[in-house]
Amino acid sequence: MKEEKYQDYADLPLFLSVQDLADAMRISRTVAYELARREDFPSITVGSRIIVPREKFIAWVDRQAEKK
Repeated sequence: MKEEKYQDYADLPLFLSVQDLADAMRISRTVAYELARREDFPSITVGSRIIVPREKFIAWVDRQAEKK
């Protein structure tokens, strides 16, 4: 069984790459790219790179959890 890369929010890097996002959410990289390109998702484009600030990601997850 593959060990999870991230066990807690504190394990996440300050800025998540799309691959970090995929690993943290246990989704495919393709789905992570789709998510990162959504208007309601807190991603930043720097050159050709998409990054997600950790604190904004955590807040987004919290908002999504409240919707259910």
